[in-house]
Amino acid sequence: MNQQIKKIATDLLHSAGVTPNGNEDWDIQISNEEFYQRVFNEGSLALGESYMDGWWDCKSLDQFFTRILQAQLDQKIKSDKWSWPKLVWLKLINHQSKKRALEVGRKHYDLGNELFKSMLDSRMNYTCGYWKNANDLDTAQLNKLELSCQKLKLEPGMHVLDIGCGFGAFAKYAAEHYGVSVVGITISKEQFDYAKQNCSGLPIEIRFQDYRDVHEQFDRVVSLGMFEHVGYRNYRTYMQKVRDCLRGNGLFLLHTIGGNQTTKATDPWINKYIFPNGMIPSMEQISHASEGLFIMENWANFGAYYDHTLMAWNEHFEQNWEHLKKQYDQRFYRMWRYYLLACAGTFRARTNQLWQIVFSKNGIPGGYQEPLFTGIKKRESENKKTISDFELS
Repeated sequence: MNQQIKKIATDLLHSAGVTPNGNEDWDIQISNEEFYQRVFNEGSLALGESYMDGWWDCKSLDQFFTRILQAQLDQKIKSDKWSWPKLVWLKLINHQSKKRALEVGRKHYDLGNELFKSMLDSRMNYTCGYWKNANDLDTAQLNKLELSCQKLKLEPGMHVLDIGCGFGAFAKYAAEHYGVSVVGITISKEQFDYAKQNCSGLPIEIRFQDYRDVHEQFDRVVSLGMFEHVGYRNYRTYMQKVRDCLRGNGLFLLHTIGGNQTTKATDPWINKYIFPNGMIPSMEQISHASEGLFIMENWANFGAYYDHTLMAWNEHFEQNWEHLKKQYDQRFYRMWRYYLLACAGTFRARTNQLWQIVFSKNGIPGGYQEPLFTGIKKRESENKKTISDFELS
């Protein structure tokens, strides 16, 4: 049986241009022959766990995943025997309830700020950068912040809600450069503590709060990389809450990873080790959730830039591993490397997207004008806290 499974798996990998124990960087090097049976039985969960266990290795994991996803091997090697009970469980349980939402904060975002400081840009953005005319992570993330502010059409004195404020990067940038006040909410204790310190002295309030518990109104609402934690059962609730929080002429910017197909399940390895109860929305799900609540003014896709962002994060992680390994073991190293590079492969293969969607509550008179943004150029010093220090290139 094992030999038959090995042949099937080898043939599938060959169809993606991958040779087990081959010479290319994307070829997997298998050190335990039980690998084939394990992956055959348990699909993507076993693929990730067997890598963590050292059963196989690959010099270029990102290229490996790009190839198998482009060949759609993820659909061919899935184990179907667990699908029915998983779907029943998903229907019975709201995996993104307030209580379960806190699990995401504890398991992922509270891994330790030292890890994220070693991986992210200097402003601690844990979302996709905008790499147009950018050659480094810091510039790409600065571009993303500026582009987001321009899409929101921020003006001095506006009151902004930042749902899933992370380490406070957007709130700080918007307050410093656009003269707005911001309420940032997070369910991560580590992010809450960091963001409060990061934004001190500015008109910014950081709260340890679930989005469902916000009751004020704002001129603008922004959510950068949080919607993936909402879950399909709560998409409509989320959109209704945002509408309730927006004043009549308000704008809402949603920045989220998106999937090419509608699903109500999540990758089991990602769910177990990285983002508990996470879920990637589709165009259909977002449209259905927002229908009748908003007017969609602009929908942009720069998913290919997430590949660049993840590769930069991995480069920083690798460079700083000597320091980090005092706090994290080798199994964590393999898990985190697998997470970053596998995700990079999904964006390079274009199976995942990154969407920025601008919604208005009642429609913009005369229509919404998309900013003609191609990247930031420094005029003088980035330290000067005024938007006049920057110009569009």
